[in-house]
Parts: sequence; C-alpha cells; structure tokens
Amino acid sequence: MAPTTAPDPSRKPRTVPSVRGTKVRRGDEPLVMVTAYDASSARTVDEAGVDLILVGDSLAMVVLGHEDTLSVTVQEMAHHIAAVARTRPGALVVGDLPWMSYHVSEADTVMNAAELIRAGAQCVKLEGGTKRVPMVEALTDAEIPVMGHLGLTPQSMHAMGGFRVQAKDSAAALALVADAKALEHAGCFAIVLEGVPDAVAKLVTDSVEVPTIGIGAGTHCDGQVLVYHDLLGLEDRRPAKFVRRYADQHRDAVDALSRFAADVRGGAFPGPEETYHLSEDQAEALSLYGS
Repeated sequence: MAPTTAPDPSRKPRTVPSVRGTKVRRGDEPLVMVTAYDASSARTVDEAGVDLILVGDSLAMVVLGHEDTLSVTVQEMAHHIAAVARTRPGALVVGDLPWMSYHVSEADTVMNAAELIRAGAQCVKLEGGTKRVPMVEALTDAEIPVMGHLGLTPQSMHAMGGFRVQAKDSAAALALVADAKALEHAGCFAIVLEGVPDAVAKLVTDSVEVPTIGIGAGTHCDGQVLVYHDLLGLEDRRPAKFVRRYADQHRDAVDALSRFAADVRGGAFPGPEETYHLSEDQAEALSLYGS
C-alpha cells in the first residue's frame, strides 16, 4: 500500500473565490472533491484534506435507498447538508439542488437554494447547460454561488435513456463547450463534467477560465470527485467504470459484524472488560436480598 500523507495543518479553509481561481494549466494543484452526506463522513473527509465536500443528490440512492436521484427533496438535502456543516469543515460545502427545485420559476429556484444555504451550504450545484442560464443568473444575483454540472446529468436520466456517456461525437462535444461557456458567463464558479470522453473534457477545460471537476471525464480536468461510499468500498454493488476503490470497508464491516454476532451467540460478548461491576461490599449487600 502506498504511504499516506497527513493533511497540512496550515491549509487555509476553502472559499468560493479560491476554488474559482484554480486552473491546473496555470500551475495550480488539482482540486479534490468528495461526496459525503453526514457528520462522521464529513469529519473523515475533511481530516484527509479534501478541498470540497459535495452533499450530493446521490444521497437518494446511496443513503435513502431509492433507485435514482429523482426522489430526494429539498428538505432532505437540507437535513444532510446541516449535518455536514455542523462539523465546520475547512473544505467548501457544496449543496446539490435536487430535481424540480430549479426547474421552476426563478423566484422559487432562489428560495429553494436559500434553504440549502441556511442549512449550511456555502454554494449550490445544479445540472444542465445553456437553458439553466436564467437560474444561474438569478442565484448569483441573490449572492448564492453556483457550481454547474454538464455531460451525464443523472437528473435527466430518462431523457438521456439511462446513465450513458455523453458528447461522443464532435457536434455534441462542441455543444458541451458552448454550454460550459454559457454557464461561466452566467456566473458559475466551477463546473462538474461527468461521463464524457477525456478529449472532450480537455476541450471544455481549455475553453473556460473556471475550474472543471471530473467524474468519469479523464485526467484533463482541474479536479476530480468521487462518492465517499464508492471510493471506500462501503457498497457491495458493482461500481461504475470511473470508480477506483481505495478500501473494501463493506467486507471489513460484514466480517466485524459477523464476529460480533458469533461472540454474542457464543457468550463471549460482553466480557469482564466490557461490563460494569459493583464494589465488593455493595455486591455483598445486594446478595442479601436474594437470600
């Protein structure tokens, strides 16, 4: 196993402006974003020194047991954002706007985003390109920073025909560049690129001045994001092609729980070291009641 590197204790908390100014082509270090959903995972992620914590709408599938991301609500997102924010991480907390929270009027979009900000998010993320420009402008006018999301956009899974790699031809690639430029011009401070060929991700990254953060988009982005449960192997489901598992915590957890169950059934748990005891005189006094 490769040696680990402890986070720099002098590392400054991440802010929207510090993220906005990050571009690898200018010599900056790539951004690291991890999707996490609660206080314990947020503490772990922040201790590892990541730059951004995304409280993603993948919460619907990973934590709440839904088949897709479409079932999670603004209120559920706010609940989990608040849990992450209470840990006061140095990483920037990004709150995902769920499906149908920004597909409405500009006023309702701002109010939905404000609920996530009040819960503790420092910015919000939404999916889609040029057609989302009015919403991005309304949010930034309300002083709510916005991260964009292009390529494979899970909230559009039905329109896309499932979770499929996007921009696989030149016309679609150029449309993606146009979408990225439109989001940047509207005020997005960063853009997630999901499920696109690496050459397309490079083209988009080179075409905008804000950072791109890839997930299944190759090595040419200004940062990378993975889901906490995926990279730690907390799920037993088959991971997507772009996931690298850095641990097998699902198997470790099953093994530990199985040993606990065996100890309970065999009378080995709890032992003396896990048991509270009376002093000898109190135990003797108590024994008189049974005589």
